[in-house]
Amino acid sequence: MITCLGRIVHDSDAESKLDDDASTVFRSLNLQGTIENGDFSSIASKDFGRLNSVKPLFLIKPSGVEDIARVVKAAARTPHLTVAARGNGHSINGQAMSDGGYVLDMRSTADNHFKLMTVNGSPCIDVSGGALWEDVLTRCVSRYGLAPRSWTDYLSLTVGGTLSNAGVSGQAFRYGPQTSNVTELEVVTGKGEIKVCSETQNPELFFGSLGGLGQFGIITRARVKLQQAPDMVRWIRVVYSEFEEFTRDAEFLVSRKEGGSFDYVEGFVFCNSDDPVNGWPSVQLNPVQEFNPSRLPQTAGSVLYCLEVAYHYRNSDHSSTVDTAVSRLFGRLRFVERLMSTVDVSYMEFLLRVKRAEEHAKANGVWDIPHPWLNLFVSKKDIADFDRTVFKNMVKDGIGGPILIYPLLRSKWDSRTSVALPESEIFYIVGLLRFVPKGPLVDEKVGENREIVNWCISEGLDFKLYLPHYRSKEDWKRHFGIQWTRFAKRKASFDPKAILAPGQRIFKRGTTTRQ
Repeated sequence: MITCLGRIVHDSDAESKLDDDASTVFRSLNLQGTIENGDFSSIASKDFGRLNSVKPLFLIKPSGVEDIARVVKAAARTPHLTVAARGNGHSINGQAMSDGGYVLDMRSTADNHFKLMTVNGSPCIDVSGGALWEDVLTRCVSRYGLAPRSWTDYLSLTVGGTLSNAGVSGQAFRYGPQTSNVTELEVVTGKGEIKVCSETQNPELFFGSLGGLGQFGIITRARVKLQQAPDMVRWIRVVYSEFEEFTRDAEFLVSRKEGGSFDYVEGFVFCNSDDPVNGWPSVQLNPVQEFNPSRLPQTAGSVLYCLEVAYHYRNSDHSSTVDTAVSRLFGRLRFVERLMSTVDVSYMEFLLRVKRAEEHAKANGVWDIPHPWLNLFVSKKDIADFDRTVFKNMVKDGIGGPILIYPLLRSKWDSRTSVALPESEIFYIVGLLRFVPKGPLVDEKVGENREIVNWCISEGLDFKLYLPHYRSKEDWKRHFGIQWTRFAKRKASFDPKAILAPGQRIFKRGTTTRQ
């Protein structure tokens, strides 16, 4: 039985031929891992977005870096084959796919590296590019009482996958994204070369790979900075009816020096209604603390805002000490009085909070439906206009999932990496994380995302797509702006045949990359 153009076709001879092809390729590559024929039922044919499906030639599960290098070199000897590194498949628009090419399942290398060390007097951990952050955090905390300084909200993502984008969450205002918290990488370039790189060793490859969308190399190992992990977290949400007050308080918190703010600052938009997904129930952390809409001012509109913060502490800290520190910080904020939800949880419970949401979504059958998500970085100077047009107009009735918004500091990001950012020091990450049933509504929401992006462009907003997806070279050039020349030169240097990450649709195999 084979899959052809989405149909199941019974053809034992064809199936046998495909098996023979896989065996032949496996022997020729001398792999230590395994290889499977690609088809539309393979994990390599789709991703979390459920918006695209392609048929790879082979799905390869490498045993380590040598296998990965062999696969890339084999593709380089052909005039057309490409290679995509697939982490946990959490991309939205097919970025980890290779239509008719090789897909590397990086999860097969997850346990290849896990070594604690000290670098310049500070703890670090060497981990595999195919390891999940969830596993890295759990092992670091349980074994050493240490944790990475920067992570993502959802932790079932691979190390190499997030480092190829940026990796942001509510602590990035203090420590920067995950790309600012690694000191060394091992990378397989588009030439099939295995390179160790850092700020001082092969720095162009090091900074290019960080946020490089997989265009210059496949990250097989990363050295990640660690710090002491807390025992407990006081997790708090407060509500705002006015966007100006919400942003003023959020910016105040992220601009304060370490020790003078919370340890985590995020926020989201929600509807002024009892909708269980988009409205008041989405705010509450503690079921005992009910949301009382009568406390909202009469001027409150159809859209409200939630500031979400966390304060870390040790088991040895007296509860009054924690209460005093939290109260001192909240004394400067202007949220709606008595609209606060708070709970004390263990550090690991806090880290795995989205995991629980995932389990709930899977139980309800919504995890595997399409996810036409849109993530943007929007400059502080334009965020109020974005609020008026997008939050209060285009998505005022909710999106069937979270609408994230919180500020980040540009000074915490290294400009030598490949990540494209707005110009201003304070900019906001905005995430429209939709869960949409299959059918016509999917195309409608994809079109709405396009409409939002086109509006940002036409109005001249200082913005960038995060986890970007464009289909034309001109759009990519606009995205990178003055960084485009550097980006193209790095591509020409490290992947001159445009073999890697074809799903990003930036460069095409068989065309020159020096543009």
